Amino acid sequence: MIVDFDDSSRSTIHDLKIGDNIAIEKTISESDVYMFAGICGDFSPNHINERYMEKSRFKTRIAQGALVVGFTSAAAAMFGIKYRVDGVSAGYDRLRFVAPVFFGDTILIRYTIARIELDRDRAYATLHVTNQHGDVVLVGEHVLRFVALEEPLETQA
Repeated sequence: MIVDFDDSSRSTIHDLKIGDNIAIEKTISESDVYMFAGICGDFSPNHINERYMEKSRFKTRIAQGALVVGFTSAAAAMFGIKYRVDGVSAGYDRLRFVAPVFFGDTILIRYTIARIELDRDRAYATLHVTNQHGDVVLVGEHVLRFVALEEPLETQA
């Protein structure tokens, strides 16, 4: 199923510009962490055992790094919707967890096109994630590969 939000044409890699961006914000809840643990199986005490983490340098539970990366994927998806891009993720490069994300933190994910390779149909976006205090918690690069979608069946003759 293809969901189309308006009738304007789809973007190609030639329509994209360095600096095109989107930002999304999300408060990380205890239920986010527990549901993600159930999905991926990461039941490390770092994420689910408050008594254990009280003895750590963090003093409390932290969100899974992969959960935070998942929200960068959401930013990539929202970028695709905003700019009408037909693309898929071709991976992440130089991903670094700079600081922990705690339950109740509100993270701001900035996704910004930094480089475009026309010959490979790829765009590279910087990922810059901060918490509500402006502290950087994650940095990296996302690789967006453009793909041509087939025409919907009802328009094919």
